[in-house]
Amino acid sequence: MSTRQRILATALESFGTTGVDGTSLDALARDLDLAKQSILYHFNSKQILFQAVVDEAASEFIAELDSEVDGVDPNDVLAQVESAVRVVFRLALQRPALLGLLREASRPGSSVAVQLTGRLSHHIDAAQGALEHALSDGRVAGTNARLLLFSLYSTIMGVATEVEVMRAMGVEPSLRTLAERRTELLRFLEAALVPQTISAGVTS
Repeated sequence: MSTRQRILATALESFGTTGVDGTSLDALARDLDLAKQSILYHFNSKQILFQAVVDEAASEFIAELDSEVDGVDPNDVLAQVESAVRVVFRLALQRPALLGLLREASRPGSSVAVQLTGRLSHHIDAAQGALEHALSDGRVAGTNARLLLFSLYSTIMGVATEVEVMRAMGVEPSLRTLAERRTELLRFLEAALVPQTISAGVTS
């Protein structure tokens, strides 16, 4: 692994766990056993490093998402949502710092929120288009596709990553509770998305 890639990998772990404000270039240099100037040689500032890390995280997330949804009907909203849930929960288990980084990058007031949205724009537009068609056909409950998509993203990411909130509620994170969270989340999302008239017809 090149020095640049080592810096990106270590910065992603730190930004995704302790946050950008809680990470200093001096601390990163110590973790990497490098001089601070070596980091600045590749990235002129912490902000530029953060932007590069966001690009790395977005690329990895997009690759995971594309692999998961390959072959899934783009008009089957529930199947698409289930695929997104599988990706996020797999990353919560295997790459928790990456999810933490994505949350850090998309929080209100983030300096890289526009950058992240731009990297995900193709997937955002495709998902919004599918939701708009499903709303117009009456297959999904709601009125505003953009707000619905935002709610889906926020809910999925929140349930997968709010570890401290879980602990405060007396739920200790584990493989079992992760699986339980995913199952309950899918039930919740299906109940929220499927119009009552359709769900009543299915169960009757």
